[in-house]
Amino acid sequence: MDGVDPHIHVERSVARDDARVRNLLAATFGLVGDLPQTVATGCGLRVPCAMTSARPESVTCLACVEHARAEHMRLAEEILRLGVMPGSAVTGAQAGRVAEHHRDLARRFAAGA
Repeated sequence: MDGVDPHIHVERSVARDDARVRNLLAATFGLVGDLPQTVATGCGLRVPCAMTSARPESVTCLACVEHARAEHMRLAEEILRLGVMPGSAVTGAQAGRVAEHHRDLARRFAAGA
């Protein structure tokens, strides 16, 4: 084998979505920055951006699957705490919906492991 990693990974920061950020910047200002050549992954490697996915069904690196599952569960709990803080810009119901979205992603990552 030539040393090329055949696995599909997940970015270390699972909550960051460069495509959404790029689309927002393009729609607002008409400017778009370049995506990085490589990204840090949940398993600790640096791989080409094209070898990552945020879709649980696409990720084949088991360490990245576990990292993403744990991160989405942590995000769900953090978002729920935000929803009950006094003066929060998000209502408890909104926080609950977003938290459930992250729990669903965590379940999908766990099912693929």
